[in-house]
Amino acid sequence: MEDTIVNRVAKSGLLSLDLEDYYHAGERVVYDLKDNLFMGLILKEKDFRDFIKNHDWTQYTGKNVAITCSEDAIVPTWAYMLLAIQLEPYAHIVVFGTLQDLENKLYEEALAKINFEEYAGTRVVVKGCSKVAVPTSAYVEVTRRLRPYAQSIMFGEPCSTVPLYKKPKV
Repeated sequence: MEDTIVNRVAKSGLLSLDLEDYYHAGERVVYDLKDNLFMGLILKEKDFRDFIKNHDWTQYTGKNVAITCSEDAIVPTWAYMLLAIQLEPYAHIVVFGTLQDLENKLYEEALAKINFEEYAGTRVVVKGCSKVAVPTSAYVEVTRRLRPYAQSIMFGEPCSTVPLYKKPKV
């Protein structure tokens, strides 16, 4: 009698959802407003407006930009708004905050495009290993969005999963 190898994972009916597939490959940059501060303390409106007018904003074309100020200075909100106005026509996305905030927003934007109804009644494994750093917020968001539709949600790899959720039998 010949032994045959059976791929039980393939026959399990599990759908794998890999968040790495939703990674935006564009360059990430931080625009730090500290470079526009006078003596590292204050923002002079006239100087800032001159900078806004003369700066080459095309260098941000297609990039993902996080706007921040790393100095402990009082920066008026309108300054961040002016930067957003200048960056928006060129950058792929502009956020206020850190590179982590930017990454969270990129995943939020990508996950918003998924039709989670397509996962109705399915057993889903949210893949755990990836070549890029997927923020924890993306895992939380995909779980939140899957829960109303999926029959079950697991984390890991199809051959080794951690069960997270199973829809109650009615």
